[in-house]
Amino acid sequence: QVQLVESGGGLVQAGGSLRLSCKASGNIASINAMRWYRQAPGKQRELVTTITSGGSTNYADSVKGRFTISRDNAKNMAYLQMNSLKPEDTGVYYCNSQVRTTTSYRYLEVWGQGTLVTVSS
Repeated sequence: QVQLVESGGGLVQAGGSLRLSCKASGNIASINAMRWYRQAPGKQRELVTTITSGGSTNYADSVKGRFTISRDNAKNMAYLQMNSLKPEDTGVYYCNSQVRTTTSYRYLEVWGQGTLVTVSS
């Protein structure tokens, strides 16, 4: 059993910053790329950023230069530093990854429960 748990969401004024965390727990043997998605009210879930197991990163154009993803492989953690936040960044942020457990050779798709980020204007 593997879980991803996000934390760090909240209410912030436009121009402010938040740092989200994602903790993977369970019988983990290996974690592949880790991703942050977000879903704004009434919109589809969108990919915000990805970090590979080796540390390579990709960002959606809408967050480039403002958001930074990082990970700590020893702690099975991923982070999302969000600066210069805008009202359009409001949404539920989800952590996602593919995780291999100690009892399987297959990678499982795992999602966190999400953390709400609200940016006021």
